[in-house]
Amino acid sequence: MVVAVIIGCEIAFWVLLGAGLVARYPLRRPRLGAALLVCVPLVDLALLAASVIDLRRGATAGVSHGLAAAYLGFSVAFGHSMVRWADQRFAHRFAGGPPPVRPPRYALAHSRHSWRVRAKALLGWAVACALLGAAILWVNDAERTRELGNWIRSLTVVILIWLVAFPVWETMFPRRPKR
Repeated sequence: MVVAVIIGCEIAFWVLLGAGLVARYPLRRPRLGAALLVCVPLVDLALLAASVIDLRRGATAGVSHGLAAAYLGFSVAFGHSMVRWADQRFAHRFAGGPPPVRPPRYALAHSRHSWRVRAKALLGWAVACALLGAAILWVNDAERTRELGNWIRSLTVVILIWLVAFPVWETMFPRRPKR
């Protein structure tokens, strides 16, 4: 059940985002567009509710529950940025807005931007691990929540590799403007 809800929530995220942007720009209904965009985080709450209900009914936590927590964590961290990214492009294309802001490509500005993205990833990791930890404590059954502990370990390994590998790569091979 949780896998279907995750897929449904991902679809609902993009449908609400698209509907909000269409209402805001081509239809020139900014208040309706804003209302639809404000509903985007409600998709995350629906996913959280579905996971809680499933565990409450006695389900053994599986990969889908871990994936739901990871989805929620990274949606909290990157959701606003994704909406802003889409809004800039939609405004430029359909409302004569300025061209979208591109991330810096070189030197210190690129490094600052990369570290902001890493900070968001850390926030996503922290929220996901907090949700997983809360579920483990709430269910209070090591046998039923073993998979959630595995998710915490996996997410931690991935974020550590990402936090170490990319700064080392950028230091060894910095981007330089074309001549």
